[in-house]
Amino acid sequence: MADSAAFQFYASADEVFTKLREIVESSPPENDAAALQIVAMALIGRLKSLNRAANTATRLQKEATTEARQEMDQSHLGLQNLLYEKRHLEREIEKCRQFASIYQDVPLHTLEEFKVLAPEEARTPEVLANEHELMLNRLSFELAERQRLDQRKRDLIRQKEDLLRQSKAKASTMDSVKAQIELLVKTAAEVQKKVDDLVSPIPKPSSS
Repeated sequence: MADSAAFQFYASADEVFTKLREIVESSPPENDAAALQIVAMALIGRLKSLNRAANTATRLQKEATTEARQEMDQSHLGLQNLLYEKRHLEREIEKCRQFASIYQDVPLHTLEEFKVLAPEEARTPEVLANEHELMLNRLSFELAERQRLDQRKRDLIRQKEDLLRQSKAKASTMDSVKAQIELLVKTAAEVQKKVDDLVSPIPKPSSS
């Protein structure tokens, strides 16, 4: 048992334990005890080497497991964030769907009127084929028309106010002229009376 086979390389701990057990259970001659001791020490050294390798592998595995767990935690956190964002977007979409916009109650020009009155760029075939774009353009046209009509209304109100001011000024002038005419007529009547009094014939004395 002291030959070179006693120092062969054992790949696993089980092989080393098996070989050590064989050495312990065997009854070698006394002259082979030293050789067996050398083999046993080599096997124990191999066992220590395997133990160190196992410890290193365990440590590396723990590190890999920790990294994998951290990656999994990060992935889980990212998934939770995505789910939260998904729920938030779903709530916002539902709010938009339930939003009662005022445009639904705004009386609009009919589609035929829009096609006739709206600017050409607002009623192209592409726009007319896109329901969303068409509604936006109809609303924009309605706003522009109402702004135009509102401006026209303000202009007419200003013209009316100007005419009222002019009418009041003319009425005041007419009242002034009328008063002056009445004063002149009155004065003329008084003058006429005085003239009549001056030119009236002197009465003759009566004969007795």
